[in-house]
Amino acid sequence: MSIEARLEALETRLARLEDEQAISRLVAAYGPLVDAGVPDEVAALWTTDGVYDVDEMYMGDQEAVRAMVAGEAHQGLIARGAAHFLGPAHVTVDGDTARAVCHSVLVVHHKEKFFLARAGAHLFSLVRTGEGADGWRIRHRTTRVLDGREESRVLLAAGVTGVGLPAEHGAGFTG
Repeated sequence: MSIEARLEALETRLARLEDEQAISRLVAAYGPLVDAGVPDEVAALWTTDGVYDVDEMYMGDQEAVRAMVAGEAHQGLIARGAAHFLGPAHVTVDGDTARAVCHSVLVVHHKEKFFLARAGAHLFSLVRTGEGADGWRIRHRTTRVLDGREESRVLLAAGVTGVGLPAEHGAGFTG
């Protein structure tokens, strides 16, 4: 293999790792930002028309995500004490699109104790919107509670394998 071919292969591998790291950081940023209660910063994780579909709540664009974080229910939750923790994401990049899947837990404070309030499955579809680490944004995020329902398990498997991806997450994605 020529030096040029080796350098090209190395650059390709490095670019993929940089993309995976940027996406992992974006996913990991959600918890601290939403717990800080900063609506603009949370909304900026999504594209302008990005969707956040969480069980019974559907936010169809960046403004709806911003409103959720600024809303009374969320602000009250974090005022009492809460921690949204998203676990390590399994990231698959395919050019300028990607998907990530992970678990989450929501811990809430009540009467001087902390309780696990929720465990969730998350599937993210992302798109590159610019250059560098800040170039990735969420196009669609689906969250389902891990309460034994099949839909949640299917979401996790599809996120890792790419098989059975919901249409809104790019069923044609080959990653």
